Amino acid sequence: MKKAQEVKAKPKKRNRTSSDFLKQELFSLVVKLAILLTLAYFVVHFVYGITRYPDDSMVPAVKSGDVALYYRLNKNYVASDVVALEYENDLQLRRVVAIEGDTVDITEEGLEINNHLQAEHQIYEETLPYTEGIDYPVKIGAGEVFVLGDKRGAAIDSRVYGPIKTKDTLGKVITILRRRSI
Repeated sequence: MKKAQEVKAKPKKRNRTSSDFLKQELFSLVVKLAILLTLAYFVVHFVYGITRYPDDSMVPAVKSGDVALYYRLNKNYVASDVVALEYENDLQLRRVVAIEGDTVDITEEGLEINNHLQAEHQIYEETLPYTEGIDYPVKIGAGEVFVLGDKRGAAIDSRVYGPIKTKDTLGKVITILRRRSI
């Protein structure tokens, strides 16, 4: 009688076939891939941004067709940072030349920040005010920056639209990928 009870007490073992194992592994792979893609989506849309730059207004630092990766979360900019922003629905990359508390003046001699003429080594054109632009000198307010394109004659920048709010920028450019010749 004990043997009969022992036999009944033992559950039947199901033989795992290679087909069952393959299905389980495939399901596991699909779940992991879905989690990875969801994580990548959130990182790209909320932490980083990536864009192809459309024009030459930042030459020589950024050229038309280059891909810019920018970081969205830290908007505490310093002078010389390159930032991504939108102006009239157009993406722009611009260099920060002045931060809150600074005074910007553009004279015949060039760009002056806090009454000091700026020596810009990578800028090959004169920095001149636009006739339809803002009036100088400009005091940069709290939470604002003054931005200029590196190719000064071809850039629409703070000389036209004035200082910009840091909260309105997309983020700080952290790397440029040369896309041409790929």
